[in-house]
Formats: sequence, structure tokens, C-alpha cells
Amino acid sequence: MTNSPVNPALLGRLNVRRVLEVVQRHGPLSRAEVTRRSGVSAPTVSKAVGSLLKSGLLEEGAPPRAALGRPGRILQLATRSARVLGIVLDADRCAVLASGLDGRILEERVHSFPTPGSYAKLIDALVRRVEPLLDEEGVSILGLGISMPGLIDRATGEGVLSPNLHATDGRAPGRDLAGRLGIECVVRQESHGLCLAEWFWGEAQGLNDFAMLDVSTGLGLGVMSGGRILEGSTGLAGELGHMTIDLHGRLCGCGNRGCLETLATDSALARAVSERLRRPVGIDEAVRRFRAGAPPLKEALYRTLEYLAVAIGAVINTFNPSTLLVHGRLLEAGDGLFGTLLELVRRRTLSPSLQGCTILRAKGNKRQGAVAGIISHVLDSLAPRLAWPAASKSPN
Repeated sequence: MTNSPVNPALLGRLNVRRVLEVVQRHGPLSRAEVTRRSGVSAPTVSKAVGSLLKSGLLEEGAPPRAALGRPGRILQLATRSARVLGIVLDADRCAVLASGLDGRILEERVHSFPTPGSYAKLIDALVRRVEPLLDEEGVSILGLGISMPGLIDRATGEGVLSPNLHATDGRAPGRDLAGRLGIECVVRQESHGLCLAEWFWGEAQGLNDFAMLDVSTGLGLGVMSGGRILEGSTGLAGELGHMTIDLHGRLCGCGNRGCLETLATDSALARAVSERLRRPVGIDEAVRRFRAGAPPLKEALYRTLEYLAVAIGAVINTFNPSTLLVHGRLLEAGDGLFGTLLELVRRRTLSPSLQGCTILRAKGNKRQGAVAGIISHVLDSLAPRLAWPAASKSPN
């Protein structure tokens, strides 16, 4: 008799993950609804649910009041008994936060603070703000996700080069925080975290192939293909922002000149406004001024949009995504700017590639990206990720 090629233990773990993903994507749900949506047999669903309830990843909630008869309790992702923590590292400000497994940030547990000037002070500041979140009675902390800018070595978790946060160069905040806090910490490049946030809760739900362009502090790219993020051989893929556009342009944080990042981001727009006003201006103030109708500044805004269109065209021409999501504040600077951007993209992109691509503004943010990073890790610890069946979408 030959041995079966099917590994029962792996199959069981895959079923557990499948059930958890169904609740994540569609929940809260009854057991019958989980069975219907998952395509898994009722006994298998019951066994998987039992395992998830025991591990604290699922919770039972009260049935809807309008339900007839004696309906069973609904299943939902853990928010009371288990949580995850997140950290956002950025050039000017950092944040520490907590979330349920449903990805909803607990606003009362968000702590934002100016980014310290040294790595040691940064780690100390993070530890001080995370420790109180670990002590809540009756709550299990499943891990901490870190959204981090720049190039990150996948094997070591070390920052290789962060043009906008050099304090992390050659450092491994995930490893250092795990040692100080005694919990599992997972570092995600911020664009990859944004990808996962959109995949779980945003515009990319149900999509296995899409691209995420982050044009906030820097310019980063995340590409999801076949339900997996393209990371490159060592995890450094996606640094589109450091493509040279202007041979004699502004000095970039990476040490080069004329990088796309210096021309097509929130930071680039804020810097252009600062130069015009002869004082430092952040993106929040820049957006307010544009919305108030500051004519002398309109040229800077249009120029930034033109370079953003170049970046979007490069992504579409190179990766041929079905959907491209744009994350950044500069499109809030005026009504109709997104339409203007789409027209500029049309001029800069190969027509056949653009025709098959839907361009949308992203719903998520870096805080959700940090949470998505650790939730993705929790899911991966259950079983390997399987791509969802491709979702249908409307043409652009």
C-alpha cells in the first residue's frame, strides 16, 4: 500500500486558516454561513472553529436580534480576548497602537510622538509606550507589527538604507524590541504593510494582483502577485522612488540627485510650498492652503501631479497590474485633482496597459499597515497562504 501524498496535519491547518480568513473577509458570521462561504464541510468547519475558539483567535458573539427561532451564536475575530500591537516609524513622527484581529485601531490606545534623533532614544521611547499595552488583564497580545520605511533585509530584519530615517540604517528594531518587550515582533517595509492593509480591509479585498504606490513621506511601491508580495531576492524590491528623473536635480536622502521621490510626493509638495513661503510647511498646512485657493502655489501642485503621473505610468507599464492604488495626502489639495491626475497618467502610459488597469485612491494608512503586517504573520503561522479565487471588477 502506498502512502497518501496528503498530509492530514497540513490539511487541517489549511482548513483552520481558511475558516479564519472567511470570517476576516465576510464576518461576523454564523457557523452555517462560514460553511457556505468556505466550501468546507460542516464537520470540518466545526472542528476548525473549535480550534480557533480555543486559541483565542475567534470569539463568539450574540446572534442578531431579528433572527428567527433559536439561531446560533455568531463567530467574529477576536477583539476582547486577543489583540495585536503596531508601531509606525516615520521621518517626523512615530506611533504606537493596538488593534483587534479585525484591524480596527483602538484610538484610545494610540500614542503618537515626534521621532527621536537617535536609534537608542527611538527604541527607549517605543518601549515606554508599548509596555502599558502589554499589561491589560484578560487580553492576550499575539505580537507586534512594525511599519518601517526604506530598504529592509528580509533575512535579518535589518534596515539596509532608509533615506528618510537614517537612524534605522544597519539596525534591527524588530529584534531589539522583541528582546526588550518579550513578545514576537515582525518588521514590514511600509509599502508592503500598506499592500496588506488594502488586501485585508481596503480597495484590494478579493484581489490577488494589484500594486500600491505610496507617495507620502517617500515614494515606495508594493506589488501583490498571485496573493504574494513581490519582495525580490533579499526583500529590497519596490524602491521606485530612487529612479533618477532629473540628472541635476535635488539631493535625495539616498545620496543621489533627482530621484522621483524628490518630485512626486507629499514631502516634495510641502517642500515646494515651504520654498515659496520661505518657512517650513508640512503637508497638512500645504493642503489647507491649496484648498483655500492660493493661486501662486498652483504651479507647484500641478508640477507634483505631473511627476506622480510619471510614477504611475512606470508602475503600470512595468507590472501591468489590474488595479493600482495611490496612498498620499496631496490629492486632497483640491476638488477634481484625481481626475486631473488620471488625464496626466493617460498621456504617460501605454494605452493597452492602462486600459486594463483601475486606478483608485487607497483607503488604508500606515497604522493599518503595521497591524496588517502582524496579522498576516499570525495567519501564516497557522498554514501557508493560498490565493483567493480572483474577484471580478469593473473596467476603468
